[in-house]
Amino acid sequence: MVKKSGLMQIGQASKQAGISRQTLQYYLMLGLMEPTERTPTGRRLFDEKAVERIKLIKRLNKSGYPLRAIRELFIEGRSGEKGLA
Repeated sequence: MVKKSGLMQIGQASKQAGISRQTLQYYLMLGLMEPTERTPTGRRLFDEKAVERIKLIKRLNKSGYPLRAIRELFIEGRSGEKGLA
């Protein structure tokens, strides 16, 4: 069920990205992903941009990158973005 326009719950986001719900939960646990928003009751909601990130993680991992290396790439990207602002 979509709570807000364009936002979807974890099951819908994982289905759109082509991974299992458990895999998405694992990505969240590792810090590879963060939900776009949370409902007042704590449900995690994701937008299309988050789904695209999930797909990117899946492609990188499938091509041989370990999840730890993917996480490091994302962390470096975030710190690099600050310098661009």
